[in-house]
Amino acid sequence: MNRLGKVLHLSSSKSLILRTKIKVKSQTVVLDNRLNQVGRVYDVFGPVANPYISIRPSIKNPERYVGHILYIKD
Repeated sequence: MNRLGKVLHLSSSKSLILRTKIKVKSQTVVLDNRLNQVGRVYDVFGPVANPYISIRPSIKNPERYVGHILYIKD
């Protein structure tokens, strides 16, 4: 598992926003520390060296992940 980053906030469109240092493609599956699927990468934006990522959650109550670390598979 690769660490994707810490969730910064929940956007008004109900997407989880985080910042990362690794390269990631759209539609990549995002996991929590228990390997449960949280959602998929929807958009990558911002500076190339340290982009922001928007994740479309596939779970109920995505706001509970704010402040938590999310991961992707190797």
